[in-house]
Amino acid sequence: MLKRWLRSFWWAVHGFHTVWQEEKNFRIEAIVGVFVLIAAAVFRFSCGETGLVVVAIVIVLTGEIVNTAMEDLCNKVQPKQDRDIAKIKDIMAAFVLLSALGAIALGLLTFGNHFL
Repeated sequence: MLKRWLRSFWWAVHGFHTVWQEEKNFRIEAIVGVFVLIAAAVFRFSCGETGLVVVAIVIVLTGEIVNTAMEDLCNKVQPKQDRDIAKIKDIMAAFVLLSALGAIALGLLTFGNHFL
């Protein structure tokens, strides 16, 4: 059972590595997330504030991973231009955008609380 769990964990790490290597937006979002966490430490965010920031970062990065997986799947299923596939890709991009906007709003509220 442990061997099976370790194998699953390895494949998950491999997937993370793949997204890191192939997706520029993921790398940018992850690096921004690290800087936000550093800023949270510098401004001495409470545990609750830091937790909210971590959740926001994870949601954005997870959205990017799901978007990447969906785009790759769509490209595999239908390599040619297709209106329905384009709609799916646009909806997934909207998901990432919405999560990023939510993270920005949370960041403005949280950081604003420390500046005001």
